[in-house]
Amino acid sequence: MKSSLTIPIAIAVGGVIVALAVYVSMPKVAPTSAGNPALVRPAGATDHILGNPAAPVLIVEYSDFDCEYCKSFHETLHQVIANAGVHGKVAWVFRQFPLTELHPNALSHARAAECAAEVGGNDAFWKFADLLFNNQPVNPTRYGELARSAGILGDTAFASCYSTASTTLTARIMADRQNALDIGAQGTPYSLILTPGKPPIVMDGAYSYDAVKDLVEQALAQ
Repeated sequence: MKSSLTIPIAIAVGGVIVALAVYVSMPKVAPTSAGNPALVRPAGATDHILGNPAAPVLIVEYSDFDCEYCKSFHETLHQVIANAGVHGKVAWVFRQFPLTELHPNALSHARAAECAAEVGGNDAFWKFADLLFNNQPVNPTRYGELARSAGILGDTAFASCYSTASTTLTARIMADRQNALDIGAQGTPYSLILTPGKPPIVMDGAYSYDAVKDLVEQALAQ
């Protein structure tokens, strides 16, 4: 019993310290409409990908775990991958765009999700991401509980990852955020459909399943 209480408290305390430190150092760059979708970073080995990484069509999403519209769009993209992605032709790339100006815990959630990936791998990341959205809004004291629900073994490793100011994980989140700003994102969710040799198709907001399905089918037909 002592261990189960100590870990969430340690995570919460560490989260406050890390969130404050990172927020203070975060460049206060306001999103503008002057971005260029062509500047979207190519998907790579460090990305969180659901589906076939070599799929001809990639949906790259920039998201915030405390955004209500992101929650509904998260469910939509799961449906798209379950249907259109079943033959390996479509994949989903999740990138962090914590809107700390609006959501005080957005950065903490992003760090927790990155730690889920660090400790448990890609499958754990997606399970943890689903839990963050399904339980929205999440109190940071629940990270340990959600990590266990995501199948992450060893509370100590997850708590240690989260409580330690990891330069690598922070840089990863900040790189995602900056790329979102560079391509012109002004809110979340902000997504692009990428097809080799074709201009990106921008989805600014939480599109319906039918709308995304139609755009994916158009991309596949090209």
